[in-house]
Formats: sequence, C-alpha cells, structure tokens
Amino acid sequence: MNKSHQFSSTFGFLMAATGFAVGLGNIWRFPYITGENGGGAFVVVYLGCAIMIGIPILIAEILIGRRGRANPPMAMQNLAEAERKSPLWKHVGHLNLATAFVIMGTYCVVSGWVLWYLFKAISTGFVDTTPSAAANDFGAVMQSIDGMLLWTALSLILTSTIIYFGVNKGIERSVRVLMPALFLLMISLVIYNAFQDGFLDAAAYLFTPDFSKVTGATYLAAIGQAFFSIGVGMAGMMIFGSYLPQEVSITRCVLIIIVIDTAVALMAGLMIFPMVFRFGLDPAGGPGLIFQTLPVAFGLMPGGHMVAILFFTLLSVAAVTSMVGLLEPLVAWLEDTRNYSRHKSTLITVACIAGLGVLSILSYNILSQWQIGSRNLNGILDVLANQIMLPVGGLLIAIFAAWQVSKTSLRNELPAMPNAMFEVWHLLLRFLLPPVIAVIIITGLL
Repeated sequence: MNKSHQFSSTFGFLMAATGFAVGLGNIWRFPYITGENGGGAFVVVYLGCAIMIGIPILIAEILIGRRGRANPPMAMQNLAEAERKSPLWKHVGHLNLATAFVIMGTYCVVSGWVLWYLFKAISTGFVDTTPSAAANDFGAVMQSIDGMLLWTALSLILTSTIIYFGVNKGIERSVRVLMPALFLLMISLVIYNAFQDGFLDAAAYLFTPDFSKVTGATYLAAIGQAFFSIGVGMAGMMIFGSYLPQEVSITRCVLIIIVIDTAVALMAGLMIFPMVFRFGLDPAGGPGLIFQTLPVAFGLMPGGHMVAILFFTLLSVAAVTSMVGLLEPLVAWLEDTRNYSRHKSTLITVACIAGLGVLSILSYNILSQWQIGSRNLNGILDVLANQIMLPVGGLLIAIFAAWQVSKTSLRNELPAMPNAMFEVWHLLLRFLLPPVIAVIIITGLL
C-alpha cells in the first residue's frame, strides 16, 4: 500500500478512529435514545453490548481491514482468497458501505442542524428562550427547506474538504487538532454542570437502573446504539484498519477507543441531562432533544451565551469527524474499483449523498405524509441502518473472522494479545456472539 495511504503514527490512527466513533452518536443520539428507553437500565444494557459484543467485533473489523489492505469489499475478498474461501464474502464489505451511505444520508442533515444552531448560538445566545419558543424555532428549522439545504451543504463541504486532501494531510492532520479540542470542551461542560442544580438527578437517572423497563426492543436499541457509537459495521473502522501500520497493536488501540467512546457517551449524558432536569424538560425528547431543550437551558443559565457556543462548537467537531469516517470508505471504494482520482471520487460520492440528504430534508416537511406504518423516510432509514444493517453487518464480520480466517492468520495480526485473551476472543466470535446478535435482532424486530 502507498505510504501516503497509511497513518504516520498510532496517535493519528487513534484520533481518527475515536473521531469516527465519538460523534453525534454519542452526543446527539445517545442521550435521546437513553431517554426513550428508560434511563439507567438502558445504559447498563448498552455498556454490556459495547464491552461484550462491540470490543470483539471491532478487533475483528480492524484486523480484516489491515490484513486485507484495501477498501472493505476488496479487503474481505483479498482475505477470503488468501484463506481459499469464497470471494462472495466481499459482499459483507458492500453491506458495510451501503450502511455508511444510508447513515450519511440522514447524518449530514443533522450535522447541518448542528452548524445552524452554532450560528444561532453565536448570533443570539438563545437569550430568554422559552420552551414554546424553542419548540417553535426547531419546527421552523424543519419547515425551512432552503435553510436545511444550505447548512447540510456546508456540513458536506467541510467533510469533503478533509477527505479531499487524503489520509495524512487531510484526515490525520485535522483530527490531531479537532479531537483534543472536543475532549477539552466536553470536560469543561461536565465540570460546569457538576456545580449546578440537576447534576445529581441526572447521575441518578443515568446510573440507577430500573430493569422492569427492559424489553426485547431495549436490547435491539442498545446493540444498535453500541454499534453506531463505536463505529462497527459501517466500513469506517475497516478502512482505517487498512491504513494502520503493521507494528501497531490492534488490541491496545481498540481498548483505548472503547474507553474513550464510552466515557464520551456518559459525559454526554452528564452534559445534557443536568440541564434537562434543572429546567423541568422532557428527557425522552426524541431526535430534537438537544435542539428543543438545551436552548432553553442556555438562555436561562448565567454565561449561557458562551456555554451555548462551546456546546455547539463541540457538537460540530463531533459531527464532522464522524462524517469523515463514514465518507472515507466510500471514496476509497470508488478510487480502487473505478480508478478515479481521489478528488473525483470525493465529488461523486458527496453528490450521491447530497441526493439522499435532499430526500431526508423533504421528509421533514413536503414528504412528511409519506410513511410506512408510523415512520417517515428518516424513521425508516434509521431502523434500516441502525437496527438491521449494523447488527447484521457486525454478525457477518464475526462469522467471517471466526470461521473463514485461520487462527494462524488472526494470531499473526494480534501478536501482543495474551494467549488466554486471544482464545476467549476467538471463542466469543465463534460460538457466543453470532447467536446472541441473531436473537437480539429477531426478538427486537418482533
């Protein structure tokens, strides 16, 4: 592989991988999914899924990427052929790419909201915003087709600019600055909340489980959130794995990624829920939770103007770094399969995503009546990507690594992993995780 298509350091890989994992999934999605699923009980199930299912599959996905040294479909095919297995396994990589594409179609719109609200924070600071005014403002955003088109386009331009300059000059250089800034901003907001009313209520809500609220749907939501948050099954970690130098320990990197990702998700809860409880807002506020509730909190708190700017700056950084991880494998696939230049591949991919983004925007207004069951297009895409495609993709990655790749090949990619840990990991992938994931998918959907 071209050296320009490799990370120059372990730190660069870690920042890119955690930037992909730590995004809107943690800061925007985790709080409202937690709110919709009863708080502490969901958090426990989510942590269990992240540790017991997410870690083993993430190790497998990065390993496949590094051993295959290509975009996800070609990496799967290269490894399958090297192991004398069916090249049809490449279609698992195609599923991962399709998942990334579907997620990007709605994710770029939400990223546009974030940038729009950053502009609102800078220009107004949400001073004296009431709950009804915040709800009306968010409703106006949903109805403003021109506004959403503008800010969605800006989110795609920012992301594609990073991708345009490649792995070293684009991705690695940007995340070295953006990710430490994001962590500092989050820690600052959590410390601020710790000295305000509502912090203890939020901590109790997050860490006191009521397991009577747990259903099959809770487990499916938890595994979908774990995969979404960690970045499993959506091609980004596999392509970053293909850029990972051989001497870097996959196991150590994965453990660091999981610790940071989980810490950020919990910090997101401790950033958002104290403000929700402090001002008597609804924790089960849905996808609009941070946009309909937090402006009220920012408008009422001392120094809220600056806190609002910090928060939406943080969220903008998280959105862009995650979009980089979703866009990169799609661009790499076009580069490799069509022999296009990186610049042409980026433009074509962004144009296709923008098309799906337009449909996503219209489903909030003009196409809102077009529904299946009680879900509009965005709801359908969310269920399809996060509760079907992600878990199925993770399931197939586990099966491929455990049953199609030899133990010798796996061991060669994980030389630093202790033997006992390697055996446990391999047994989990082979015998425990596939049936567990399958049962969660089936019971959750039923």
